[in-house]
Amino acid sequence: MKVSNFFAGLGAGLIAGAVTAILSAPKSGEELRTSIKSSGSEWKESMNELKARINELKDSINHLTEESKTQVPEAVDGLKASLQSWQEDTAPAKEHLQLEIKAIQNSIEQLQASISKDKNEEEKKNDRPTKIDPKLAKNKDDSETA
Repeated sequence: MKVSNFFAGLGAGLIAGAVTAILSAPKSGEELRTSIKSSGSEWKESMNELKARINELKDSINHLTEESKTQVPEAVDGLKASLQSWQEDTAPAKEHLQLEIKAIQNSIEQLQASISKDKNEEEKKNDRPTKIDPKLAKNKDDSETA
């Protein structure tokens, strides 16, 4: 809602209230005129006070706007500089971590290859038929028949 619409509504309300007060007042004409004059001057004072407060509010808003125009860019520049500095400070650590990760990956691959090789050798040993010593086979046959 615009300020001008607010004041137009306020003025219309004040006029309607004044007319209603005049028509429903149980005073004489002289008393009524005196009352209207005092009410009018009170309204004038109230309106002047309201205007002064609105002007103060406008000044405060303008001051904040001007201040933010300088403060916000400075803060953004400061944040950008801090971020860039942080990235530069952490770059060596990042590179070191990447090298360590590669070394760990290589170690894991070597370990997997070694395990796979050992497993294959174990399977080959288990798949080979074993030679039976004839002397042992003879003793075994004798013990089974006894």
